[in-house]
Formats: sequence, C-alpha cells, structure tokens
Amino acid sequence: MAATEVVVTGLGAITPLGGDVGSTWEALLAGESGIRGDTLPGQEETGLPDPVAGTMAADPATSLPPVRARRLDRAQQAVLVATAEAWTDAGAPEVDPDRLASAIGTGIGGVRTLLKEDDVLEASGARRVSPRTVPMLMPNAAAALVSIEYGARAGAYTPVSACASGAEAIALGARLIRAGEADLVIAGGTEAAITPLTLAGFARAQALSRWTADPASASRPFAADRGGFVLGEGAAVLVLESAAHAAARGVHVHAVLAGVGIAADAHHITAPAPDGAGQISAMRKALAQAGLEPGRISHVNAHATGTPVGDLAEARAIGQLFGRATTTAPKASLGHLFGAAGAIEALLAVLSVEHGVVPPTRNLSMAGVDPEITLDVVTERRDAPQEAVLSNSFGFGGQNVSLVVTAARHRASRAA
Repeated sequence: MAATEVVVTGLGAITPLGGDVGSTWEALLAGESGIRGDTLPGQEETGLPDPVAGTMAADPATSLPPVRARRLDRAQQAVLVATAEAWTDAGAPEVDPDRLASAIGTGIGGVRTLLKEDDVLEASGARRVSPRTVPMLMPNAAAALVSIEYGARAGAYTPVSACASGAEAIALGARLIRAGEADLVIAGGTEAAITPLTLAGFARAQALSRWTADPASASRPFAADRGGFVLGEGAAVLVLESAAHAAARGVHVHAVLAGVGIAADAHHITAPAPDGAGQISAMRKALAQAGLEPGRISHVNAHATGTPVGDLAEARAIGQLFGRATTTAPKASLGHLFGAAGAIEALLAVLSVEHGVVPPTRNLSMAGVDPEITLDVVTERRDAPQEAVLSNSFGFGGQNVSLVVTAARHRASRAA
C-alpha cells in the first residue's frame, strides 16, 4: 500500500526578523539581520556584559488580550501567535477533533517564568508566588494550549530534544498522519529563553559568539572567523495534513513534507560525533522516505549555528553525502532559536521550494568561508527552481533530525 502523503497547508511564525511569515521571509531574502544588542531585566550585578541576541521583532503579548497574555510565558505567547497565523493560512480547517493533533517542541519551556517566580520567592516569600507558575513553566504547556485553543483531541505532543525539538515535532506530526492517527497536525516549535542565566551558562561553555561589538555580524555560520552562536527566540508552526484531506478541502498546498529522518550520535552530551555517522544517518533516512537520491536535493538548509566544531562537523557530513552541496545557513540572520530553530528552518525550506529561491547566508564577506568547508555556501539570494530541500536540526545530546521538503508541483514524480 502506498504511503500516505503529507502536505503543508499552513504557515505561521514570529521571529527576530519579523512578526509574521511574510516579513520574516522578505527580511531573510534581503539579507537583513534580526540580531540586536540589548540589556536584559535582572542583568544588573551579574557580571554578564550586554548581550547580543535575536529577540522577537514584535512583542507577542500585543497580539493577545492583555489578561490572557499575563497568564502565559513568553514562549507560550509566541506559539499561540504563530499558530493563529498558520491556522488562518490553512483556511481555518473544519476537522474532526479526534483526528486533529498538536506537536510543539521546545528546548527549555517557560524558563523566564521559572526564574522570575524564583526571584519573587526569594525576595517576598511563598505567598507572593503566582498560582499560575507551574502551567506557565511546564514544557508541555505550549502543545497543550494549542490543543485546547483548536480542540485537538488526537494528542498533544511535546518533543524536548534541544536544538532539534521543533524539527522533531514536525517529524512526529508526519508520523501521526502516516500512521493513520490524525488527518491534520499543528506542528512546530517555540522558545523564549534569552535570560542572564542561559546566556551566562552558554558563555561559560564558550559557545557564544565573540562578535559583540557589531550585533548584526555576530552570527557567522561557516565563516573562517566564526566563534559561537547567538541565542534567538520565537516560534514557527506548520499545519500538516494528509494530501487526501487537503484535496477534499480544496486548500492551497505550499509544499510536501516528503521525508523525515531521526538518528542519535550516542557519543557526547554537547559535541557531535567526529565521524558524523548520526547526522548522515538522519539525512539518509529522510532521503529514503522521500524516495530521492542525494543528487535530487536542490539545496541543504544547514543547522550551522556558528560554532567552530559544530559547523565543520556538519559540513563534513553533508559533504560525504552530497559532495559540494548548495547550502544556506539562516541562523546568520535569525540567531539560534534553540527549540524553535528546526521549525522556523523547516518553514523556510517550504517557502524555498514554493517560491524557487535559496536565501542568502549573511556575514561571510569579510573573512570568507572556512577553507576546510568545501560546500557551496550561498551568500547572495539565488532564484532557481527548488525541487527538494533538506533541512537539518542537530541538538545537544546528539539528537539529529533531517526533513525533506519537495515542491507541490513535483508530488507525482518525486521518486528517483
């Protein structure tokens, strides 16, 4: 029996580049940066220098009723804003609640709430802590809130796999549809973890970019002088549904989620496996499910965070499988949205195949691409048909997710 085809019918996002999908996409194609210098609340007396970070271009709280916004963590606000856009884009589907699921990944959950209420506890005592603390900080709250908002009773899932969380949620959504457990899944990722504590932790691990004097140049994936990543925040949501369900509704299809692949390094809690076996395995699995040979991939949307070790390891893994692949690294413009990164980059892959364009990678003009990286890294917008795009998300713990997105016009002939 032929596998159920999964299509993308709705897109929603709030990112450092824009408050919605359209503004994010336009800014990315224009080579703009969403990374800014800032002073964080609670930063005083921490010894942490003013950070650069990819804060959301719009405050998600302003898109929600004020009372409701106050009862939500910032990550929860963001995912509700992104989901509302995606749901509208999908035509506000009428779907059996028992055939509708939500899958929202996050790396940390409501850490801003946790830290804020801990400060209240220490300063004012237990009676001043908000009674809403637990539902605001628990990682599964984003998926649960989406489930409640849209009546999704087929399940509310919360992958927590560091930087791969959002991509894993999308992979899970596809699996639910292919397994016959759902007709439609609201899938994506959310994160709002730009705090003095998280920045201090990453700084102590020497993972953050050292290019703080010029925030827009701080995120430098694949650059010869890269020195670390820039933390971002935001949310991205895709509405996934079976092709048959979408056809019955007569809805526009943005693209096909043709293949997903998940693998683990089983190597180290933060460092990628030197041989790239786990990353290569995830990519191979996604290609196999899509029925594509490596040569059919138009470009790779790389995980590429800007760390010296991580970028080189991924480049070598991509090179082993694809040779000198055309590659783009959106984190140069967005920063690293951690648990939401895989979701926003899957969304960008969808737009790439739909509109026939490879987005540029910023910040490679000065030192150039690392000579050890032999990929064809795109530094200026490239307009060309994109039959298929592979998007990588690799998380701490060696958790690897690859997604293959194909253009809707190629649905009937994507097999190699």
